[in-house]
Amino acid sequence: MERHVRLIPYQVIAEVEEVTEVPKGVDMIQAPKVWEKTKGKGVTIAILDTGCDLTHPDLRERIIGGRNFTRDDKGIKEVFRDYNGHGTHVAGTMAATINQKGVVGVAPEANLLIVKVLDRNGSGQYEWIINGIYYAIEQKVDIISMSLGGPEDVPELHEAIQKAVENNILVVCAAGNEGDGQDSTDEFGYPGSYNEVISVGAINLERQISDFTNSNNEVDLVAPGENILSTYLKGKYAKLSGTSMATPHVSGALALLKALTFESFERELTEPEIYAQLIKRTVPLGNTPKLEGNGMVYLTTADYLAGVFDRKQVVEVMKV
Repeated sequence: MERHVRLIPYQVIAEVEEVTEVPKGVDMIQAPKVWEKTKGKGVTIAILDTGCDLTHPDLRERIIGGRNFTRDDKGIKEVFRDYNGHGTHVAGTMAATINQKGVVGVAPEANLLIVKVLDRNGSGQYEWIINGIYYAIEQKVDIISMSLGGPEDVPELHEAIQKAVENNILVVCAAGNEGDGQDSTDEFGYPGSYNEVISVGAINLERQISDFTNSNNEVDLVAPGENILSTYLKGKYAKLSGTSMATPHVSGALALLKALTFESFERELTEPEIYAQLIKRTVPLGNTPKLEGNGMVYLTTADYLAGVFDRKQVVEVMKV
C-alpha cells in the first residue's frame, strides 16, 4: 500500500504580472542588512517540493540542477519543472536574485538544487521524499528545505532526516497549517515535528501569530507566512499564505548565516552550532513557546556580538 504525503495546504491570495520590490517578509527578518556582508554565495539549498519554473528570470541563475522523483513527465529524472506553483514560490523567497525588476530572496546568491518529490497536484509518496533526502545528501547540500507534511510518523523518513543531520545538513520544515490559534491544543505533522528538524511556524506581516500555524513543543521559531510575495509560474509573481511560506525565510536565513559564520569563525560550523547562531537571531513576540518557539527570526539581533554590526546599528534596526 502506497502512503501519501502532501505539500502543506496554502492559500493563493493574488497573482501579479510584474513587481519591483523587496518583499516585506524578506525585509522584516532584516536580510538586506546582512547583504552588506554576504548574500549566501557558495551555500546550496535543496528544495524538496513540486519542482520549479526553471526559466523564471528571478530564479534561473540560482538553479544548479535537480532531479524528479515523481511520475510527472513520465518519471523522467532530468525533468523537474513545476506545474503547481508552490515550489517556485518557496524558491523565490529563499534565493530570487537581484534584478532591476521582480523580487529578491533572503539569500540572493545561494544555489538552489531542485528536488521534485511532489507532483503537479502537490501530492507525493513518502518513498519519493525519502529518496529525495538521500539524493540531497549525496549532492552534499548545506540545507534541505521541506514545506510538506502528513499525519504519519514514518520511521524511514525520520531515519533519512537523521542521516542528513549526521552529514551536517540543516533540515528546515514547515510546522503545518492545522492550527486553531490556541496553545492549549497541540497539532503535530511530519516531518515538521521531528526533533532533528528546524520547525517553522507562521506570523503575519504585523508580527502576529497566524491562526492556522500548528502549535506544539517542537516549534523552533516563526517567520512571515501571510500574504508573501514571491515568484510564481510562467515568470509571474503571487502572494501566498501558509507555514510553507514561512519556511523558506528561515532556509534563506540559514544560508546567510552559513556564509557569514564561515567568514567570522574561519571554519565550517557544525549543524548544532549553526542552529545556535540562528536561535541567537530571534526576537520574542510575546506568545508561548508552543506557538512561536524562540521567536521571530531577526538576523541582526546578535551580529554586533561578532563585530558584524555595532550596537548603535542594532538599536536602530530594532526600532523598525
